[in-house]
Amino acid sequence: MRTLILSDIHANLTAFEAVLKAAGEVDQVWFLGDVVGYGPDPNECIALLRSQPNLQAMMGNHDAALMDFISIERFNFEAAAAIRVQSGMINQESRDFLELLRLKLEIEELTLAHGSPRNPIWEYILTAGIAKANFSNFSTQGCLVGHSHVPCIFVLDDNDEVKILLPDTGDRWKPDGRFILNPGSVGQPRNFDPRAAFVIWDDEEGTFLFKRVNYDIESVVKRILQSGIPKRQATRLLIGT
Repeated sequence: MRTLILSDIHANLTAFEAVLKAAGEVDQVWFLGDVVGYGPDPNECIALLRSQPNLQAMMGNHDAALMDFISIERFNFEAAAAIRVQSGMINQESRDFLELLRLKLEIEELTLAHGSPRNPIWEYILTAGIAKANFSNFSTQGCLVGHSHVPCIFVLDDNDEVKILLPDTGDRWKPDGRFILNPGSVGQPRNFDPRAAFVIWDDEEGTFLFKRVNYDIESVVKRILQSGIPKRQATRLLIGT
């Protein structure tokens, strides 16, 4: 079975469509949160996400903020401004979908969350220390998270130490112990690589394939500028920050 693992679409329909095309036929899609925020196409991205086969979808902090489940006071000015703009764009069908997103889910030997298993909405797993503290917060072999927009793997070794792997596109990784894996971001890639990121999990081979794909960034930049969302959210797409 082929599973498409993706996160942080951030209302970027062009990037999302490019990922789906590059991924090819899959049996199921697991989404790790933040379908909205930053970008110009919240309703279109939600509609496309809803149509994916055997979808499992988590709630991210931007999703929660748009639904007023959390305050935007903890967001920076530009992120909060994007949420305010999108709150006037979002339709009822999209709201109904966001309302039912889950915070955390266990599927077989994998746990799904947006930020971390310890704090699914807010916590970033960026360091070995934070990753190590989170291993006690899930019981499965692996945990899949988003939020940081950086493709990476945190591996817990036999000495209870955490090793950080930074996979490149085309890298195929097979776990032999406990791990936390981040597929990177579809709609607002960071780590200075503007290509949309995603992962394909093949449960028969037991492998995770990391992929990046180019998309028409200029068209997204144009739509962001027309929407009233701050310019920073457009220009950062060009360099992947």
